[in-house]
Amino acid sequence: MDAIEFFQLSAGRWRSSRTTHHLAFKRAEIGDSDILVENLAADHPEIIALCEMHEIDPSLSVGGSRVTWLGSMAWDREGEGSHEGKTIFAIIPDTDNPRQGRLLRERGYAEIVPVVGSFHMDEEDGLVLTTDYETMSASERFWFASPNIRMRTSTVKRFGGFSTASFCTETRVEVDAEVPNAEMTSRQQQGVESNQQVYSILGW
Repeated sequence: MDAIEFFQLSAGRWRSSRTTHHLAFKRAEIGDSDILVENLAADHPEIIALCEMHEIDPSLSVGGSRVTWLGSMAWDREGEGSHEGKTIFAIIPDTDNPRQGRLLRERGYAEIVPVVGSFHMDEEDGLVLTTDYETMSASERFWFASPNIRMRTSTVKRFGGFSTASFCTETRVEVDAEVPNAEMTSRQQQGVESNQQVYSILGW
């Protein structure tokens, strides 16, 4: 399996349950989110625009995904907005190895800025993403326990030490075959619209 195949298998709606360990406070926080993953072809305008944003030749991309999420965390204060957002991924594999390369993001996982990270598929066909930011670095690993259950771990390291470590279990949400994956619930659509003003660091 290469990275684009992994992303294609990830297309659809998912329900994610997350536990985040705040290492400095020695405390854990739970949360959940609804995630929509849509495949984008290499010639999709959003993939081309993302490549051009990062000054990378769009012809080098093999495609990517649009990811939208809406969730909540246990420590959210009453009246605060939901953790919601949208990002675009574009895959730029190495010319001699489609199982590794660069991953372009419209917004990062640990910092809300456009960023270029690296990816590789490990020996168990898990997708490993590594991203360096100005003040921190993030490492994520995704893998399928079954076609409809995906697992994810992530760590964020800053100022010389690890600050958070997270584990997610993501379950595919079955929908009527006649309803396209690109359609969203009204609640999710509201989250996308308000995302222009409200951001969180929850990430995908």
